[in-house]
Amino acid sequence: MTDHIVLEGVTRRFGAHTALDSVSLRLPAGSICGLLGRNGAGKTTLLSLIAGQDLPSEGTVRVNGHSPFEHAATLAGINLVRDNQRYPDDFDVRNVLSIAPSFLPHWDAELAEQLVAGFRVPRGRSIKKFSRGQLSAVAIILGVASRAPLTLMDEPYLGLDVNARRYFHEVLVRDVAEHPRTVILSTHHVEESESLFDRVLIVDEGRVLLDAGIEDIPDLAFAVSGRDDVIRDLTADLDVLRLQTVPGLASATVRGRADTEFIARAEAAGARILPVSVADLVTAYGTERTPEEARA
Repeated sequence: MTDHIVLEGVTRRFGAHTALDSVSLRLPAGSICGLLGRNGAGKTTLLSLIAGQDLPSEGTVRVNGHSPFEHAATLAGINLVRDNQRYPDDFDVRNVLSIAPSFLPHWDAELAEQLVAGFRVPRGRSIKKFSRGQLSAVAIILGVASRAPLTLMDEPYLGLDVNARRYFHEVLVRDVAEHPRTVILSTHHVEESESLFDRVLIVDEGRVLLDAGIEDIPDLAFAVSGRDDVIRDLTADLDVLRLQTVPGLASATVRGRADTEFIARAEAAGARILPVSVADLVTAYGTERTPEEARA
């Protein structure tokens, strides 16, 4: 599988603030990648650079081997939709659908109409009067119906209810299967979304803390829970990402895979070993501390 996106040593500064810090990554073509992390982690900056809407302070960004910034052929294959898309004051959905093909060469009008109906978006009402959820639905329509070879979606869920989010997931998975493309989806709804992803990027404080395929998750970390003193003893020499405690009990998220010796010790001590989900890793890496700090 070829790399669709390659970043090497990318740093982006805004004055004294470093939004991205020496980021290097490779994203294979055809991936649905979850871009995950807390607010302010650097996700939006990363998407802007990949979309060619900004330039790094240091390092290189390549999409299909080219810098996307002001490279017309590359930009034609990229669509970035944001949660705060802006439209002219007099625009309604009909205006959006009519103008979209001028900017999105892979636009599918039939799919767009299906999505408008599926999300129950009012066609004749001015977009400036839309609710937060309706605005998010319009952004999703622009993202999915664009069928852009590289589709970037920055927090498209805001204001959507659970049924609308489920509908979006179903449509995205089906349409990407029928019309393969690379999708990067930035979201805080990790537990709902993780079944979509074949790859995850976890970003915190401008650094990529995790860049891995979903199939690699079991090798990256595990959880162990039991009596507080037992868990602290079992994990004393391990790389603990996160330690949670309640009176008398503890649960530790530990980097790496539990080996047979550790499993035997844990079972003998009455502790339970559990797999971690993508949501667990986002929480653990987002609060990443040294083992000593975690035990404090």
